[in-house]
Amino acid sequence: MTLLYLVRHGETDWNAARRIQGATDIPLNTLGRSQAVDAAALLSRRRFDAVAASPLQRAFDTGSIIADRLGLPTPLVVPGVVERSYGEAEGMTFDEVEATFPNGAPVPGRESRTALVERVEAALLSLAAAHPGESVVVATHGAVIRSLVNHIAPEEDANPGVPIRNGSIHSFEAADGALSLVAFDDPIEVESEAAGRYEFGYQNALENRSDA
Repeated sequence: MTLLYLVRHGETDWNAARRIQGATDIPLNTLGRSQAVDAAALLSRRRFDAVAASPLQRAFDTGSIIADRLGLPTPLVVPGVVERSYGEAEGMTFDEVEATFPNGAPVPGRESRTALVERVEAALLSLAAAHPGESVVVATHGAVIRSLVNHIAPEEDANPGVPIRNGSIHSFEAADGALSLVAFDDPIEVESEAAGRYEFGYQNALENRSDA
């Protein structure tokens, strides 16, 4: 059994401006680095064996800040936990999304939620297999965490307004080739709730649309 603590990266300027990020590589802003420091301080209350991260700078830098605080090596890069691609919508504000793709029109190049879940689940199970019996921090992204929670613990989505805050921590268990949710907003991070200012649906217009 392996414990995986998924941490949403800190804020970026595109988060603050409510622009769709997806696979676009936007760095942490000053608040985002502070959120990563806060998450690292909370995680330091427990013992961890490794830190992994998405290859995008905002997640890798969040993971690096956490690894440094935990006294662990530079994060292992795991491409499979990169943020969902939003295709031609990346860089757009919410108003621009609605104007360009009105009434739920398909967005060219947007990764399906099904494909996202499949690659994330495979990547996390592979990571867990490489760290049996250990506890691993994974710095990743909001859509990654939300889609995974909805897939393996749909009851946690009873309130769709529950945010995946920047710097928030969500713990999972990998055992017998399957993932299960331990704690959404793990109690380890209760003090960090003020760090994220907006709900995830507010931060990402396309995640409010249903798709396969």
